[in-house]
Amino acid sequence: MKLKKQVTVCGAAIFCVAVFSLYLMLDRVQHDPTRHQSGGNFPRSQISVLQNRIEQLEQLLEENHEIISHIKDSVLELTAHAEGPPALPHHKPNGSWVLPPESRPSFLSVSPQDCQFALGGKGQSPDLQMLAVYSLLPFDNQDGGVWKQGFDITYEPSEWDAEPLQVFVVPHSHNDPGWIKTFDKYYYDQTQHILNSMVLKMQEDPRRRFIWSEISFFSKWWDNISAQKRAAVRRLVGNGQLEMVTGGWVMPDEANSHYFAMIDQLIEGHQWLEKNIGVTPRSGWAVDPFGHSSTMPYLLKRSNLTGMLIQRVHYAIKKHFAATQNLEFMWRQTWDPDTSTDIFCHMMPFYSYDVPHTCGPDPKICCQFDFKRLPGGRINCPWKVPPRAITDANVAERAQLLLDQYRKKSKLYRSKVLLVPLGDDFRYDKPQEWDAQFLNYQRIFDFLNSQPNLHVQAQFGTLSDYFDALYKKVGIVPGMKLPGFPVLSGDFFSYADREDHYWTGYYTSRPFYKSLDRVLEAHLRGAEILYSLALAHARRAGADGRYPLSDYALLSNARRNLGLFQHHDAITGTAKEAVAVDYGVRLLHSLTNLKRVIINAAHYLVLGDKDTYHHDPAAPFLGTDDTRPSQDSLPERTVLRMDTSPRFLVVFNPLEQERLSVVPVLVDSPHVRVLSEEGQPLPSQLSARWSSATDTVPDIYQVSVLARLPALGLRVLQLHKSVDGHAMLKSSVRLYLHGRDLPVRKQEAVPVHVFPAAADDFCLENQHLHACFSGRSGLLQSIRRAGEEREQRVSCEFLVYGTRTSKDKSGAYLFLPDGEAKPYTPKDPPVVRVTEGPLFSEVTSYYQHVQTVVRLYNVPGVEGLSLDLSCLVDIRDHINKELALDSSSEAAAAGQLLPHARHGLHPGRAEPPDAAHSPGPGGLQPRQR
Repeated sequence: MKLKKQVTVCGAAIFCVAVFSLYLMLDRVQHDPTRHQSGGNFPRSQISVLQNRIEQLEQLLEENHEIISHIKDSVLELTAHAEGPPALPHHKPNGSWVLPPESRPSFLSVSPQDCQFALGGKGQSPDLQMLAVYSLLPFDNQDGGVWKQGFDITYEPSEWDAEPLQVFVVPHSHNDPGWIKTFDKYYYDQTQHILNSMVLKMQEDPRRRFIWSEISFFSKWWDNISAQKRAAVRRLVGNGQLEMVTGGWVMPDEANSHYFAMIDQLIEGHQWLEKNIGVTPRSGWAVDPFGHSSTMPYLLKRSNLTGMLIQRVHYAIKKHFAATQNLEFMWRQTWDPDTSTDIFCHMMPFYSYDVPHTCGPDPKICCQFDFKRLPGGRINCPWKVPPRAITDANVAERAQLLLDQYRKKSKLYRSKVLLVPLGDDFRYDKPQEWDAQFLNYQRIFDFLNSQPNLHVQAQFGTLSDYFDALYKKVGIVPGMKLPGFPVLSGDFFSYADREDHYWTGYYTSRPFYKSLDRVLEAHLRGAEILYSLALAHARRAGADGRYPLSDYALLSNARRNLGLFQHHDAITGTAKEAVAVDYGVRLLHSLTNLKRVIINAAHYLVLGDKDTYHHDPAAPFLGTDDTRPSQDSLPERTVLRMDTSPRFLVVFNPLEQERLSVVPVLVDSPHVRVLSEEGQPLPSQLSARWSSATDTVPDIYQVSVLARLPALGLRVLQLHKSVDGHAMLKSSVRLYLHGRDLPVRKQEAVPVHVFPAAADDFCLENQHLHACFSGRSGLLQSIRRAGEEREQRVSCEFLVYGTRTSKDKSGAYLFLPDGEAKPYTPKDPPVVRVTEGPLFSEVTSYYQHVQTVVRLYNVPGVEGLSLDLSCLVDIRDHINKELALDSSSEAAAAGQLLPHARHGLHPGRAEPPDAAHSPGPGGLQPRQR
């Protein structure tokens, strides 16, 4: 009624304004002096003007009438929707549940053609498309001589007579923020010494250069150094001796990381650099991620970087690109119709980024120019030929030997500018190594540069020094498209460094922490939104003095811990056990803090009277929906204790769109009414809470509420204890024991029907989907969309991979199975539980080592358009075994797109059958037979 009054008053006001405008216009005409002068005889022009004005007023009145009619219709529609309780789900004669029609659409319709934009670009085709390149290569791994994975390289000495070779040697130290040691242990043992020595040694000679990429380490060091040392760092950056490359918080993994977290760690690093040093990175440096995604060049390009370098690419790709001089290219996104996403990329050609594999094709020779390996040191050359210190007596011979490698390496590229990295993991941690590397190389450079007949100019440089020289050669501005270089689209997965050692094991290593990463990521996004809304509201109301502004520090710390976990030895699961635990503790600590931020912001925003807000950290106004006792525990959901007073549930939607969702909550009573904030009953489904395949948890129930949540907004739901269980719709359960003699513990409030034998095949359906399941396995068999007659057959089965009996086995990094996967054969058949209800139905299958849940939501909107599949796995009693869920379908066999679990910006295609052996980036993926 209040809404009707408001709209009626508004409409009346519009009408009054229109009438008053007409009155003023007519009055103005009536008092026109020319009218009196003419004695009432209007000139023809005046009459025409008056007639036009009257016509305009008539048109205005007509438009106002239409507006008021629309408002009236809207009021009637809203009143009809608001008056009385909303319609509730009801049973059809066949026993299935039906929801009442929605008063407004729950989602925008999407044309199937809209999803094909990334596959059918209308721009110029790239010179190199990686799917096509992979299909051409034999992957035969032939012995290439001194360059085992390549080929012999020859040249004529006169090739550089017209244009000398320009060599940039780029000193670097790759610092993993956790791997064998924890982040803090690495910092205190090595990283701080590297950076302290860097400041001293770089100032000894202005010709020296150094690059650094991991801002997580750099910021920790910065917080512990003096103002004088900070000023020295700024001078080194300012004069070009020290370059911050990429500038992310870490050097992220590119297969498992979600693009949100990749962007977030990049922003965190760039903002730190801007605030503390006043610099913006220009070039990207990624020498250690295990394969490279095409998402990363897009992010770097959008961050205004103009060049990038990658290293870990399949050795067969490197060999092919080296043979065709395609190791440098413009990397373009597959959907880009022009050149807006192009970024220049340099691919390192050899096995590794260490010194033996960066100066040229022969590691036996290159190792002799790693002066940390001089005799008497802790490490030596595996090829049994040690380095020799450079003296006047041997400089000519040593320089010629090194120049030969430089020339051979340059033959793999199209320009006469050569990049030679000089470093390895945690290098330059002692002053002696700085002296050994820089002094000996400078003697070589001085000799080479003093010999005009050698046609070479060698020097230390940064990564951007190299790219700038390359652009200068062709006379264009850095960042523009380089003429004469190919355009490439695609990515560089999967990576193999030798033989058939595919680095695909890390796609699924330590999946628990991969999941915790996503949980933290979602909470961070929600906390940032709520904190921003609450703070803006508090400042506008002048109450920011009472709001906990210290929550911003918790947000910042969470961003950094999330960013740290994107490191290519963290989210990948390839770090040592103690290091993985350290990451887990950091993630849990930030998750707990983010819940505090969310509680504080939601508390402020839901209050009607903001003056009553009082922040008490010891007694938070709201509780969390779940808790985690330790870093390696699954979440424990909170149970609401119902009594005579209502309980309130605050639900937040962090999406930018309104959302119709099923909100689950645990309660200790089956007699619950759920009301909206206005007191209207909401559709709810009561389900049992199960502790095992056949046991329900006593006195705990799940209430699932259908609620419409505003975009970026909060909604408050009321839960009342009701003696008669008013408006509570119960789910029903069918439990199939497959001949197993198992005791079943039920709850009286939720009907459970036990069947000793296996079930026949059965189906579940909603308004969008019809899904059928195997009665014996409980796994999906077919799907049919509404309006389609033909079913899509789906085959799902669990498979087990063993590992090889040879020295090299499957592990955190590698996937080296002992052959084709074998069917999973548990000792007992599964217990299958079928739950059906008005808001959702699900099939739960309990196997010996895995529990699967396939859920179908019976709601309008996005959630009702798909099946939700989850697996809870425990294979701790298996040694060197991997459990896989194999899904194949008729759509996959036809070559249509499969819903790959990729986390970048690109859809995945069904892999060709010979590639089915290897899991894809990002976790569980459908696998082709």
